[in-house]
Amino acid sequence: MPNILLTRIDNRLIHGQVATQWSGVLGANLLLVANDAVANDEFRQGLMNMAAPAYAQTRYFSIQKTIDIIGKASPAQKIFIICETPQDVLRLVEGGVPIKKCNIGNMHMSEGKRQVATTVAVNDEDVAAFKKLQELGVELEIQRVPDIAPEDINKLWS
Repeated sequence: MPNILLTRIDNRLIHGQVATQWSGVLGANLLLVANDAVANDEFRQGLMNMAAPAYAQTRYFSIQKTIDIIGKASPAQKIFIICETPQDVLRLVEGGVPIKKCNIGNMHMSEGKRQVATTVAVNDEDVAAFKKLQELGVELEIQRVPDIAPEDINKLWS
């Protein structure tokens, strides 16, 4: 069983908040970005490696590769999974990745989305993915940074 500390949705993936605040609070030593586009983008990986804390390793896997190999992780790996969308997290869970908790950190506003929390904008597809994650037993929380209280999860459905 992989030692997954937390899974976070943040469309910026690895950046300052993830690197300096979340990783430290969690005690993560492996930041795993599960994202099909970034898995093949060495330039973006390099930028994210510059933001990652020196004490943590980084991995950039496609969603399918994450599903295929997460079970081989060493118990010594304290894994922090970062995804771009709730649909990606849902694909991981449906693929057998044992995600118990999903932190919803940052989902930018864009056309067709509505702002439901301080840093979270969703569309109907996002809401459907969140509902399915809940049905599958994944605890959801909206929280931008660790030292700010989580926002009401019911904002997602409004």
